[in-house]
Amino acid sequence: MSPLHRACPAGTRRPPSTPPDTVVYAIGDIHGSSALLRQILGDIRIDSRERAARRRVLVLLGDYVSRGADSRAVVELALDPGLPGFEVVALKGNNEDLLLRFLDGQLSVGAHWLDYGGAETMQHYGLRVVSPRSRDPAELEALRWRSESLPDYGVSTAAVQGVDRTVLEDLRQRFAASLPPRHRDFFRSLRVAHREGDYYFVHAGIRPGVPLEEQTDADCMWIRQSFLESDADHGVVVVHGHSITRAPEVRHNRIGIDTGAYRSGVLTCLALQRTERKFLHAGDITRPGG
Repeated sequence: MSPLHRACPAGTRRPPSTPPDTVVYAIGDIHGSSALLRQILGDIRIDSRERAARRRVLVLLGDYVSRGADSRAVVELALDPGLPGFEVVALKGNNEDLLLRFLDGQLSVGAHWLDYGGAETMQHYGLRVVSPRSRDPAELEALRWRSESLPDYGVSTAAVQGVDRTVLEDLRQRFAASLPPRHRDFFRSLRVAHREGDYYFVHAGIRPGVPLEEQTDADCMWIRQSFLESDADHGVVVVHGHSITRAPEVRHNRIGIDTGAYRSGVLTCLALQRTERKFLHAGDITRPGG
């Protein structure tokens, strides 16, 4: 278990808190990093034994699939994390959004997703597939950061140029057939937001200035710069992933815990109980790039 960190927003306001007698563990973007997820679930198991709490809640912030070594194993762990007595809340990330839209027949979404981690996901489910249209890695990274401004959140109209729709439909059908029924049900069951006391959990963030009850699913899964750059008081502290930072990013209005597990080798968990905050890390966050 890596070094622990505690922090609370500055100011005179009452510090954010979980509900009474509740401990919450939130895990950032996993992206197929099953070994790291298994390690951090073990760390949570140990940490929770030291806490007196009636309710124990595990919140997974989404992006279980795409990239990494084994998306299928990650879903298995999400379905059975080995934490008896825990409530498990699984949120939908933008990659699950793409996966589901492709399964539902949106082939243009599938063309984009295949370049964005979908090909690896299908390989994890036993299919032999490569992306139907190769892209330069720098272009893919730029696309990741431009996703908020693209049509329909993350789907470029250029994604299907030069791609045979018959090939895409064949891939869609083969991928649908490769998914175990309980994995398909898992993806369909994902919610976009969850609240515990003064903390609001989403994959990507929320639209500043919009009441929580009016937030769109698309913003919760896809938003980036307008949320990250906002200093607004959202009325809650938003706990999110989606935007990679080398270490957890703590602001007065949000806490980002996507430490880029699939490329840095570091998966982060935020533990919350009353006004206490504590970070757990699987992997070495002190090494360069981690």
